[in-house]
Amino acid sequence: MPDIPFGFALPGGQPPDPNDPAQMQQFMAQLQQLFSAPGSGPVNWDLARQVAASQLAAAGDPAVSPYERNAVEEALRLADLWLEPASALPSGIQTSLAWNRNEWIYKTLDVWRKLCDPVASRMVGAMGDLVPPEARAQLGPMQSMVATLGGALFGGQLGQALGSLAAEVLSAGDIGLPLGPAGTAALIPANIKAYGEGLELPEDEVRLYVALREAAHQRLFQHVPWLRGHVLNAVETYAAGIRVNREAIEEAMGRVDPTDPESMQAIALEGIFTPEDSPAQKASLARLETALALVEGWVCHVVDSAAGGRLPNVVRLAEAFRRRRAAGGPAEQTFAALVGLELRPRRLREAAALWAALTEHRGIAGRDALWGHPDLLPSEDDFADPVAFAMAEFDVIGELENFDFTAPGGPHEETPGESERRGDEGDDDKRS
Repeated sequence: MPDIPFGFALPGGQPPDPNDPAQMQQFMAQLQQLFSAPGSGPVNWDLARQVAASQLAAAGDPAVSPYERNAVEEALRLADLWLEPASALPSGIQTSLAWNRNEWIYKTLDVWRKLCDPVASRMVGAMGDLVPPEARAQLGPMQSMVATLGGALFGGQLGQALGSLAAEVLSAGDIGLPLGPAGTAALIPANIKAYGEGLELPEDEVRLYVALREAAHQRLFQHVPWLRGHVLNAVETYAAGIRVNREAIEEAMGRVDPTDPESMQAIALEGIFTPEDSPAQKASLARLETALALVEGWVCHVVDSAAGGRLPNVVRLAEAFRRRRAAGGPAEQTFAALVGLELRPRRLREAAALWAALTEHRGIAGRDALWGHPDLLPSEDDFADPVAFAMAEFDVIGELENFDFTAPGGPHEETPGESERRGDEGDDDKRS
C-alpha cells in the first residue's frame, strides 16, 4: 500500500522548492502561521481541509451543472417511489442535493472529527511522551509545539486521505455511516459518472441505483431513532481500543530535519495505530462489523427488491456494489491504514441473505420490525442459519409489526459523548 506523503503545500498543491527563496519564504510563513494557531483539538482540521481542497484542486473537482442537479433530484424522487412497497420504513429524505467532492468533505467533516479525534489524541500524547521527563520542565511553553506538530501531521495526512476518499464516494451514505446532515440525501455526480464508465453501464442507470441506496440509507437512519448512535458508538468503542505504536512514531519523528522541509513530506503515519489484541477489543470489532453488515445487508436486499424488473442491469450493479463495499476502495483502504479503522461490512452477503429470509418468512413489516430495538437485531451467530432465525418466534415482534416509524420518539440511543455531556454514567445498558 502506498504511503500517504505529508507536506505543507503552496497554492496549487505543489511542495516548496528548497532552492527557490520566494517559495521557501512563503513556506516558512505558512509554518509560522501553523504553530501560532494550534487549534482546539488533537487534529488540525483547518489544515486537513486545506490539504484535501488542494489535492482535489490538483486532481480536478468539476462543478455540478444544472442538468446534473435536476437529474439527481429526479433520481432520488423516483428511488423513493420504488422503495415504498419494498420497505415498511417511510421516506427519510427531507432535502435532495448534488454535491461536488469538496462539498462532500465539508458536509461530513463533523462526523469524521468525532471518529478521528479520540485516536489522534493518543498519537499526540505518545509524541509528548517521547520527550524525556527531565527535559519537559526545561521546554516549558515549547511543549505545546509537540502537540501542535502532532495535530498538524495527523491533520495533513487525514486531509489527503479524505481528499482521496472524496474522489471515490458516490453519495453521502456510501460507506455505511451517517456522515451527512440528517435528512439530507446527496449524490456526487462526477464520481457516479466515472464509476459508471468503469462498469461500462449507462450513467442514468448507475445514478438511479446509487439513488436507491442513498434513499434506503435515509429511511433507516431517519426512522430508526437509536441507529445513528448505535453505529457511531460501535465505531468509537472499537477506536478506543486501538493502541499507539510508539516505536513507529519515534522512528517517523526521527526522520524529521527541521532545516529540510522535504523531510516533513517523507513522514508517513500509516501503521502507527494497531488494534489491541484483547478479548474486549475482539468483541468490540465483532459488534462493529455486525452493525455495518446489518445496515449494508438491509440496504442491498431492499434496493435489489425495489429495482428488480425495473433496471436492465440490476444484477450486474448489485454484484458490483457488493464487491465494492466488501473490498473497500483504494482510498478507504488508505484511510483504514492511517487510523487503524476498517469500515467494511465483512459479512455483507450473509447479512443480505438473512434479511431475505426474514422477508420470506415474516414479510416486509415483520422484517423491518426488528429495527424497533437493538436487542431484536440478529447477532453474528445468527448469520450462520438465516432461516432458523427468521422462523424463530418472538412475542415482541407481533407488537412491533404495527410500530409507527413516522412517529417522533421511540427507542433512543445516545450519540458519542452524549452521556458525558449530561454527566450520566449509568446508561451503558442502553447500548448494545
